[in-house]
Order: sequence, then C-alpha cells, then structure tokens
Amino acid sequence: MTAEDPKKYRIATIVNELGLHARSAALIADIAQNSIGNVWIQKDDQKADASSILDILTLACTQATRVKIIIEDNRDLPILNAIAELVDSGFGEKQTN
Repeated sequence: MTAEDPKKYRIATIVNELGLHARSAALIADIAQNSIGNVWIQKDDQKADASSILDILTLACTQATRVKIIIEDNRDLPILNAIAELVDSGFGEKQTN
C-alpha cells in the first residue's frame, strides 16, 4: 500500500478563522505522537511531520486551506480519523460566522 491508498489519507479543510496556529498545531502533534508509523500533513507540495508543532506551522495554513493527512501504517487509522475530525471541527474553537 502506498500513501495514496484512500484508506491511508484523508482530506480536511481548515475551517477556523485563525487557521492552523500554534495551539491547533499542538493538538495535532499530541495525537500524532501516539502513532506507530509516521503521520504527515500535506499542503500542496509541502509535507510536514504531524508530530512536530514547528513542522506543522511551516505549512502556514489559513482558513479554507485544504490539507491531506497521511499515515504510513494502517494501524494508525484511529490517529488519521482523530486528526481529520479535529481539523474539520475547527479545533474546538468557536466559529464567528
């Protein structure tokens, strides 16, 4: 299986007004650090280690940015789903729209 296997990645959209900032990156990293294999966040052609807050921040994701969350080990499907749901939910932040 490759990283392009639909079971090994999900597309999510940054919905919160502040985009992917330090607190939200920390929430992702906390989840990713529990993975068995590598977990990646990809924006366009840039790929960041999802367990690294600094790596995630280098993606500079603003509101409405679409990201691909990728796992390398099928045993990390719960991690993949947790990160995708966190992103799609706006990181638990109140929406002002």
